[in-house]
This record gives sequence, structure tokens and C-alpha cells, in this order.
Amino acid sequence: MEIERKAHITYEDFIKNYFNQGIPVIFTEASKGWKALELFSTQWLKQNFGDRKTVCDGKEYTMNEIINLVENSTTDNPAPYPFTFNIPNQIPELMQYMNPIYGDYAKPNWLDSRFFQRGNWGNAIDIFIGGPGGKFPYVHLDYYHLGSWVTMLYGEKRFTIFPRGQDELLYPDPEHSWRSKMNVFEPDYEKYPKFKDATPYNFTLKPGETIYIPFGIWHTANSLTPSISVAFDQLTIKNAGVFIKDVWMLKKRFSRVRAAANTVYAIFACFACWMGDVAGIKRGFLQGEPKKK
Repeated sequence: MEIERKAHITYEDFIKNYFNQGIPVIFTEASKGWKALELFSTQWLKQNFGDRKTVCDGKEYTMNEIINLVENSTTDNPAPYPFTFNIPNQIPELMQYMNPIYGDYAKPNWLDSRFFQRGNWGNAIDIFIGGPGGKFPYVHLDYYHLGSWVTMLYGEKRFTIFPRGQDELLYPDPEHSWRSKMNVFEPDYEKYPKFKDATPYNFTLKPGETIYIPFGIWHTANSLTPSISVAFDQLTIKNAGVFIKDVWMLKKRFSRVRAAANTVYAIFACFACWMGDVAGIKRGFLQGEPKKK
């Protein structure tokens, strides 16, 4: 599977050839017009939001501290990875520079409906900041089998993606089925011999490029340079079934009663969103009530 790069593609072609087929694709101009591509850099974030705080690996950091660590990060001595901020909650001022956030392709997105604005459903819009040597040591699926969109705003990241059907080769953790037990960057073939048969695809995402990663696709990434990217997930009728299943599986670890309540609500919310699609309702990012086309 080669990850294609597309400069110009219609929404209909994207749905037919990639979305419905569950095939990743890189858009080279999906974020064209975003002011973030002109403004965002590690120093710009430091100068404008230096006092903003977030937590990484259980420790709180300010943006000033993060940028200092990232800019001094090396392969041999990497900074913690990744540093993330939930943009609408922690740095809402950034949203104006990434408009429209969903672009022309990531629609509909049921996570944008009023039904999913409360609670933890994977509906975050996050900014990721990393330095050279920073990497996810494990391959993972996005929570709740959501589709993932990642746009590179500054620097470069190396992505590793595995085609569908290779789950067994990646040794999913029985306790955390969304992540692999192994470190794919330094594989232990004696402990995980089946990984020898896996066929990873690697590519570098550059500023202005957007990768669409369909739900159920195992992936990971490592930062090649000081880097800034923005990511969000997508829920539609295509992945509603596995989403509902994941709601039950993930939440029952804490409380079966609460998991049952959340699952029933997820079924209702997905049905309501599907009816909205049928009725032609158009949703805009965090704009409250849906609008008619």
C-alpha cells in the first residue's frame, strides 16, 4: 500500500476512493489558506502563549519550558513526547488560525454535534509539539475506532502505518486493545516473532500536508525536527458500529453500570446524527445548534 499524495481531489472522489475503501491519503492543499501555516513556529508559540500549561507523563509544563526542551531535543536525548494541548479548552485563541478546521473533506463529523459536546468521546482538537527523537514507542489505533486527521504546521514528522488485516502481527495489548505491546522502533523479534511478517509503510509529513488515517488503521509517528501539528478525529455512519462497541469495552473497565448508560446514550446520539445527515443538516465547529443546508 503506497500512501498517495493528492493536490486536487473532489469531495466525491475522496469519499469513493479513500473514505469508503478505508485507504489513507495525504492531502497537500487541504489546509491551504490557514493563517497557522504562516504564523506557527516554536518561538511564536513561546512568545504568545508562554505561560500556558499542560501535562506530559504526569508532569506539568509551561509552553516556555516545552519549547526549550523541544529545541534542545536530540535523538540520543529526546524531550518528552508528545506535548499536547486541547486547543478549544487550553488555547482557544489558536482556532482562528485554522479555519475551517474540518476543511472540505472531514465531513460530516458527528463529534461536532451537540450530542457529543459533553463527556469524553474522543472529540478533542489537539496541538502536538515534539522535538527530534520524540516518538510514540507503540503502534496504536485512535480511541473508539475514530478516523484521524493530522495536519503538519511546522517541522516534519515521520509516520508509520500498517494496512488492515495485520492486527495479529502487531500484538495488541489484551488490557488496552487500542495499542500494541511492542516497540516497533526497536522490535524484539524473539519476544514478538510475528512482527517480522508485518509490512509497515513509512512517509514524512511536511508543513501544509494533511494525512487522513481511516479508523482501524494501526499507526505511530516520530518527530524528525522541532514540530507542530494539529489533529482531530472523525465519527460518521461508517464507524458508528465499532465506535459504540468501543464505548462499552473501554468504559466497562471502570463501571459496568456507567458503561451501559454511556453505550445506550452513544446509540441514541449516533442515530440522531444519522437522521440529521439524512435530513441534510450541516454542522459547523462548536456552533451549538446544527444549521440547515
